[in-house]
Amino acid sequence: MTDPKAPMTYAEAQELFERLLKLDYHPVAIKFFKSTEEADQYQAEKRAAAKLTFCQFTAASRMANYVLKGSNENILCENCLTTFGYTAPSDEEAKGHFKYVADEEFARQVLATKPRLPLGEMKVFMTAPLAKTPVDPDVVMFVCNPLQAYHILNDYIGAFKVHPLQFNHTVNSAVCGGAVWTYLNHKPNMNTMCSGSYTSGKTEKGEVNVFIPGDQILDVARQLAYRTEVSNGASFPCTGTEWPGLDVCKKCPMVRFKDVE
Repeated sequence: MTDPKAPMTYAEAQELFERLLKLDYHPVAIKFFKSTEEADQYQAEKRAAAKLTFCQFTAASRMANYVLKGSNENILCENCLTTFGYTAPSDEEAKGHFKYVADEEFARQVLATKPRLPLGEMKVFMTAPLAKTPVDPDVVMFVCNPLQAYHILNDYIGAFKVHPLQFNHTVNSAVCGGAVWTYLNHKPNMNTMCSGSYTSGKTEKGEVNVFIPGDQILDVARQLAYRTEVSNGASFPCTGTEWPGLDVCKKCPMVRFKDVE
């Protein structure tokens, strides 16, 4: 029987998540460096040739397997620059939130209440596939379907004995703000795509974003492995199968329709 406290590497954790939950993408390790000196100790595999959104950084790590570093110099999205504490909120940025709430004054409140890193605290960020991260991550992000998210969060609950979980939804900044909220609160988070993560982040298949504190990800993976052995499968409600979400009602004789007479 798997020991829920057995040593595990990040590469082993990624393999477990991908094999048992059939993830479409690599989990992404996110690191926030407070000094350029610390960031310089870790090498990126690729560099951004132009300004990008943070969604695009994470998409490249989860889909192309790249280890990347970035800063305010190559972030395109104004919302991300504010969320990451590179810039202070401004009236001009608040105007960009009007389209979500159709109220100018409330748009300012929306901007003011989004999660943000302290101004100037973070210098460099890194995104990497979990298996390749050269540094302990602050946050691990999954882009997955809702049922995969359900399993990941259930295993968090099982590992840490906390229930229920509550999440933080904002009108935009789903990926950057979602990661920052988890970092600041040291709690898991789940949110829908925002307009940016739908397009730039390539979540056009209806995925959700799940964020787990980096220092808790190995415990979640161990819980997944342990529960799979105990329950004879990783998937609920149907154990003993390899695919999460097997449609057990497909041939149910109770789900039938007849012609209207």
